[in-house]
Amino acid sequence: MLTLRKATDRFHTKIDWLDSWHTFSFGHHRDHAHMGFGPLRVINDDIIAPDQGFDTHGHRDMEIITVVLSGALEHKDSLGTGSVIFPGDVQKMSAGKGILHSEFNASPNHPCQLLQIWIMPSVEGVKPEYQQISFDDRTKNNLCLVASGAGEEGVISLYQDAKMYVADMSAGTTLEQTLAAGRGAWVHVATGQVEINGQSMSAGDGAAISAEQKITFAAKSESKILLFDLAI
Repeated sequence: MLTLRKATDRFHTKIDWLDSWHTFSFGHHRDHAHMGFGPLRVINDDIIAPDQGFDTHGHRDMEIITVVLSGALEHKDSLGTGSVIFPGDVQKMSAGKGILHSEFNASPNHPCQLLQIWIMPSVEGVKPEYQQISFDDRTKNNLCLVASGAGEEGVISLYQDAKMYVADMSAGTTLEQTLAAGRGAWVHVATGQVEINGQSMSAGDGAAISAEQKITFAAKSESKILLFDLAI
C-alpha cells in the first residue's frame, strides 16, 4: 500500500531568510495525523538566504541528518566540529545527551537548499557524535546506502533500526528495492519526477509504503530520491 503526501499538503514556514516546508508536524505546525512514520520524525525542506542561517541552538536524543541539494551549508557545534556540507555529502549528528550547533548558508550570494531529517534513536543519553561522508558518484542511478543502524562500514551510523538510501536518477532509469517482512518505507522525492509503484510523484512529494515486498522507481526526469527502510 502506498499513501501519498503531496508537496503542497506539507506545512509551510516562511520568514525573511528562510522558506521551509515540513513533511511532518514541526514547531507550531501540529497535526496528530502527520507526526512521522515509524521512527522517522522530521523531513524539512529548507531554502536559506545568502549569509543567513540558524544561530546556535540545542538538541538532544535525536539522530539529525542533513543533505544539501544546492549551495553549501556551514556547520559548527559544541564538539568543536566545523565543516561545510556540499551536495553529495551526508552529515549526521547524534544529539544524545545534548549538543549545541549552528547552521549557516556558506555563500554571501546564493541561496542554499537542504533537507534536514530527524530519526528518533532507540537509546537515549549517548555521547554526542558527528559524522560527514561524501558519497560522490555512488548515488548515480543507484540506490546507495548512506546511513544505517546495522553497523555497515563506510556509511553514516545510526542509533536506530533504520536504513537510508539516496539515488540520483537519470531520466528513463528504473531502480528496484525489496522490503523485508515487517518493514515499511518512506520515500521522499527531493527533485524531479518519478513514478513509484506506478504512482507519479514530483519534487517535495512523499509516500508511506507498507505491506509491499518490492518498490519500483521509474524516473521521468533527472531526479533525486531518498528512501527510508524502517521498522514500523
